Amino acid sequence: MKHSVEEITLKSGAKGLLIDIPGASVMSTRIQFRAGMMYAKNKEVYEIPHVVEHLAFGANAKFKDEQAFEAEFTKNGAYHNAWTSDISVCYETECADFEWDRIMELQRVSICEPRFNEEELKSEKSNVRSELTGYMNDYYRLLWPKVQQAVGEDILDLSERIKTISNIELKDIREHYRRTHTAKNMLFIIAGKIHGRKHKIIHALENWDLREGEKFEIPRTDLHSSEAVLVRRKDASNITFGFSLVTPRHFEPNEVFAMNCLNHILNGTTSSKIFGTARKRGLVYGMGSSIASNATNTYWDFDGEVNVENAEELFTLIQTELMKTLNGEISEKDFEAAKSYALGRFQMGAQTVGQIADYYAENYFTNEAVVKYDTMPNLIKGIDKAKMIELAREFAGSGVKGFAAVSNVEKATISELGTHLNF
Repeated sequence: MKHSVEEITLKSGAKGLLIDIPGASVMSTRIQFRAGMMYAKNKEVYEIPHVVEHLAFGANAKFKDEQAFEAEFTKNGAYHNAWTSDISVCYETECADFEWDRIMELQRVSICEPRFNEEELKSEKSNVRSELTGYMNDYYRLLWPKVQQAVGEDILDLSERIKTISNIELKDIREHYRRTHTAKNMLFIIAGKIHGRKHKIIHALENWDLREGEKFEIPRTDLHSSEAVLVRRKDASNITFGFSLVTPRHFEPNEVFAMNCLNHILNGTTSSKIFGTARKRGLVYGMGSSIASNATNTYWDFDGEVNVENAEELFTLIQTELMKTLNGEISEKDFEAAKSYALGRFQMGAQTVGQIADYYAENYFTNEAVVKYDTMPNLIKGIDKAKMIELAREFAGSGVKGFAAVSNVEKATISELGTHLNF
């Protein structure tokens, strides 16, 4: 979908993007605060941002409880959601174009005028506990916090998070909200039919009654490697694994695209070097790799599931193919095919208003960078194979690596597999 992007700064200090999509029948918004787990006042109430997020659509200045607010919000089919991460609390809405202003006003009330109360706090603490307890049966959600802890990130794992919920009181909710939900700490993205409404949208946003506050920085942590970590589960008959190579700097978009091409070569399809070969040998049903970059670090992550009897052969294959990559053994045919795939995915990646908003949110909410969508083809075409190999070598030489697995095997088995990740 054709669109244009403009960054604006409000008088309040809030910043954001207005994405004009001519003819759009939908309006999509993202409102983000740096208010995630990293900004809890202490580890005893670590889960407080998550509870604040759950309370976001509860009682407020105009509605007595969540049910009343929900009934009004969704009466014409509008959608809302919120999510919490280590860094962010983000509130999202999507609605029909004809009611964009009504929904924006409801979003303002929910974010700017909440009425936190004991009854809803009790309910949402229980709901958050149920949510996290359910995640305890998702092995990937179990292992990735262990990988983060292994490289030195100052976070809690799922079981530790659950234990903090009972410590949260109403005064903690109000303190966290007041400290983090401020104008200068707010970023926003509004995508849809902006032309002819820009001044009305800005005027509506200027009426959001938030304290000026301060813009929180993303904390920098000194990371390191550690030994393999086993999360032992009696019911886990295979091995669910994840490992991360980390380099302590932000990657520019062209560098991220280069690593995405490498991930495609290694794990993208059934003809890829690691996953494709492993699938052909009957070693693994599924595995993959990805790249993620924030303001301070960039992560090259791999994960998958493998039966115990196939694990040694799979990890030997991973080691062999990564060593080939580091030695520059990537054919021009594979490299050009990966770039062609990336261009195809680009063409498919902006078919809806929500997809366009999500694309810009990925860079803007992390780094306040605006990477215009129409610059992507040239960035992809400009990817250099030598640069891609250089980036892979940067990860291998960073000295920061974490590896964790969920299984019923002995720790020695996981430690032995970890030896294959020495490059």
